[in-house]
Amino acid sequence: MTTQDPGSNDADFGQTVHSSLVSLTQIVYILQALGYLTGISYIAAVIVNYVKIDDVRGTWLESHFRWQIRTFWYSMLWYLLGALTFFIFIGYLLIVFTTFWVMYRIIKGWVRLYDNKPMYV
Repeated sequence: MTTQDPGSNDADFGQTVHSSLVSLTQIVYILQALGYLTGISYIAAVIVNYVKIDDVRGTWLESHFRWQIRTFWYSMLWYLLGALTFFIFIGYLLIVFTTFWVMYRIIKGWVRLYDNKPMYV
């Protein structure tokens, strides 16, 4: 079974992709969301991204993979800065802000995936 991106006018992103790749992208969003319960699933999500990136290259799903990878690395940076400065109030704020930012990116990406739309990265 294949899925066509109806909302994209870009020739690179308008091609047909296999539904298993859409399912894989959804699984990565699930793993990222589960990262709040088990941190290891957040790491597993980015590993899946790097292992399977070649399979989605040139499709509209590549933008989701880039979105997911950037979410991981930027969140790690901001969580690290928050942890290093936790004992001054700014660290606590960084951790709270980063948590909401990651939730926003997971939800936004998942909704656009459901709508068969590429991410704007």
